[in-house]
Amino acid sequence: CEDCGKSLIGECKLHGPLIRAKDRVIPSRARLTLPHYLTLRVLELRAGNQQILGVFAKKVIQKRTQFGPYVGQLSTKLTRYDESRLVLQVLRDGGKYFLDTPNEDCGNWMMFVRLARNQEEQTLVAYQHCGEVYFTTVKPIEPHTELKVWYAADYAKFMETSAVFIKEESDVCPLPPVAKEPVDPWICSSCRSPFATFALLESHQCIHKDRV
Repeated sequence: CEDCGKSLIGECKLHGPLIRAKDRVIPSRARLTLPHYLTLRVLELRAGNQQILGVFAKKVIQKRTQFGPYVGQLSTKLTRYDESRLVLQVLRDGGKYFLDTPNEDCGNWMMFVRLARNQEEQTLVAYQHCGEVYFTTVKPIEPHTELKVWYAADYAKFMETSAVFIKEESDVCPLPPVAKEPVDPWICSSCRSPFATFALLESHQCIHKDRV
């Protein structure tokens, strides 16, 4: 204590504790890359102060707006898995690698975008181009709407999974989710024949293409 000139373990009983000044908290790399018209919101607070975040629009974002590329570390396995986020892989030099983001300083803001569970939620589509992953809006996004993403059809095949839904007004044509409940049959647009799965419909449509 500089007031009484003594070396003490802990606080000085006469003059009390020191006034502690904390360093300014520096945002992570991922948070600093967030575009000015997007914002992060805490959706849930779990044990250990773990925050579940979502990315929301602050103004209208037009359809066909591209974001990216996604920033992450190339890895042969994931060190951090979050069931609410997409697992992303890229093809580099003939090898298939994960885009791993073990912490917020290893990625950009796109790591916070949560996956879409259905057609109504999806606002972004993820795809690979020249060894990078990009997100593009599939419809206009209104203010206060959360950005949610799923795989494009070709990228879903690359990731060995299925896409969420058929989007008729777009070139993006994902498949419906594998569901336990009965689903409506797939209808051929040429002859109106029903099929139980999209794969069967796709094979059937090759017949029409061959005839043409």
